[in-house]
Amino acid sequence: MKKKGVDEFPFCVHLVSWEKENVSSEALEAARIACNKYMTKYAGKDAFHLRVRVHPFHVLRINKMLSCAGADRLQTGMRGAFGKPQGTCARVDIGQVLLSVRCRDNNGVHAQEALRRAKFKFPGRQKIIVSRKWGFTKFARTDYVKWKEENRIVNDGVNAKLLGCHGLLSQRQPGRAFLSAAVSG
Repeated sequence: MKKKGVDEFPFCVHLVSWEKENVSSEALEAARIACNKYMTKYAGKDAFHLRVRVHPFHVLRINKMLSCAGADRLQTGMRGAFGKPQGTCARVDIGQVLLSVRCRDNNGVHAQEALRRAKFKFPGRQKIIVSRKWGFTKFARTDYVKWKEENRIVNDGVNAKLLGCHGLLSQRQPGRAFLSAAVSG
């Protein structure tokens, strides 16, 4: 559930593409539905946050050819062969993340199984990789816990911000030097 804060779901697992290819919008939607259905059934509706990490912006076109009798008068072959839009796809590179799921540690096995089932909706090869990061953040789990105890991390929705030590120390209260002025004030 995307309304849950960054502290709720520490476990994160990714479905990573292992080929350079086009992934259709239909395949992305089918994988999203398969993953969502499995996680809802086994983990619960509010026990996970699924994120589709690629977007189908690339338009696929088709140059329709007629195959009926007398079609040779109507067609021009490859002259002016720019086709009509047929669908959309996402251009995916090797190592690019397709889907990400964050959840609690006890539902990690279910998240991996959900992504394994979503793998069958995509062409090519994919790998399921368990992240060393805390949820969808860029911080390692050990660093996140350490900085949280030191009050150096501020929640920012499903993400977190690491507070630096910029600014005048005279404007900070003792023991709260790393907190931003908005939080400490």
